Amino acid sequence: MKDKKTYKPCDLVIFGALGDLSRRKLLISLYRLENANLIEPDTHIVGIDRHVMDTAEFVETARLSLQEFSSETTQDAVWARFSARLSYVKIDLTQLDEYQILNKVTNNKTRVLVNYFAVSPFLFKNICQGLAKCGVLTKESRMVMEKPIGHDLESSIEINNVVASVFNEDQVFRIDHYLGKETVLNLLALRFANSIFTTNWNHNTIDHIQITVAEEVGIEGRWDYFDKTGQLRDMLQNHLLQILTFIAMEPPVNLEAKSIHSEKIKVLKALRPITSNNVDEKTVRGQYTSGYIKGQSVPGYLEEEGANTLSSTESFVALRVDIDNWRWAGVPFYLRTGKRLMGKRTEIVVYFKQLPHNIFKDSFRDLPPNKLIIHLQPNEGVEIEMLNKIPGIDEHIKLQKTRLDLSFSDAFKKNRIFGGYEKLVLEAMRGNPTLFLSREEIEQAWTWIDSIQDAWKHYNESPKAYPAGTWGPIASVALLARDGRAWEE
Repeated sequence: MKDKKTYKPCDLVIFGALGDLSRRKLLISLYRLENANLIEPDTHIVGIDRHVMDTAEFVETARLSLQEFSSETTQDAVWARFSARLSYVKIDLTQLDEYQILNKVTNNKTRVLVNYFAVSPFLFKNICQGLAKCGVLTKESRMVMEKPIGHDLESSIEINNVVASVFNEDQVFRIDHYLGKETVLNLLALRFANSIFTTNWNHNTIDHIQITVAEEVGIEGRWDYFDKTGQLRDMLQNHLLQILTFIAMEPPVNLEAKSIHSEKIKVLKALRPITSNNVDEKTVRGQYTSGYIKGQSVPGYLEEEGANTLSSTESFVALRVDIDNWRWAGVPFYLRTGKRLMGKRTEIVVYFKQLPHNIFKDSFRDLPPNKLIIHLQPNEGVEIEMLNKIPGIDEHIKLQKTRLDLSFSDAFKKNRIFGGYEKLVLEAMRGNPTLFLSREEIEQAWTWIDSIQDAWKHYNESPKAYPAGTWGPIASVALLARDGRAWEE
């Protein structure tokens, strides 16, 4: 039997430990890792925030967070192990002298210092300077940061330069939680371990690809942040483009981080620019009005709490994306994402080309294309839509669309399906950079997104209205209809 691989234990320091990200995601993910016996025995978790609190109060905060934000029942034995790892230290992150206390609560000789920046980017410079000044960092130390890494290329470079002044690039772990999802990771296996797809993954057999990230929720009290950001920068710049790179990249040499990053960057560099010359025909912006979600009345974007009624920020965006390389020549990628849509859904739909000749006209005047449907949420899995003969002894062969369904929860009943954060937090503690974003990826994505943002400013058109509880503006239907196609709905 193969021995379980061991890793050096960590001092996981969470800056902003009392914030929403920590309470809703990080502490719950760490508890789940504890429950799965995946955290090294001597690993410590240190919460840092500006509020006066002792460790016992922080442990109670963590317990209440699990009750409020996790659907799992806390197990006494697991909680006892997990809570014993927790400690809390009050630090005003803007006061560099206060960071000295980290020398008392961490041990860089026996544990790796992993610094999780669960705070607003404007504090990154203070934290980096404080860590450098107090002398706790070593060559093994790491830092983990979340999106948004800037709001455009210029601000992204500024943040990355601040981090680079203290940490080397191989010490920096930039998180996009979509890259921790099982179905996104399964794209590597699906594409590069199965000849049925590997040999048919190009312009010769694929007609087009759709990527949808739909949300039922609205702003949820984040008006000030979201209105300055918009759906293009909040969701498409990171989540959808990352999914796109996994779908479109060439086979990497191996599964090491440098190989995968290199192929993803090639895709981002091959994205055809969307500029003021083609933005009208390539993009659709939308903003939701009042409507109904699951029978419940919900307000429009301009009616949300704290709203600026003159705002022209988009809550929906749809794009036609073209990749200028040999593999994808002539194959459009249609991307859409929005808030207050009909349902919560994240999926990829690969449409294969229709057959040129139809001998089954009794069933279909035109044979519908085969489809590969990859569900990222809410039900993770893969489906293949194909045509089969309807059983019967009639003289005519009649066809019907059928789906081969591989549900992850059904196929892997003995394997627990983790969320994206658990995987990424674990890999950060273990020092595996494969699922994290490189600086060049981030900046290449911003270069492409900035061009779209600039084109929208040039035209200065208001986003198109769509009622909450629909699939977005009618113009997004026209985006595909112009090419003789339709959204998967």
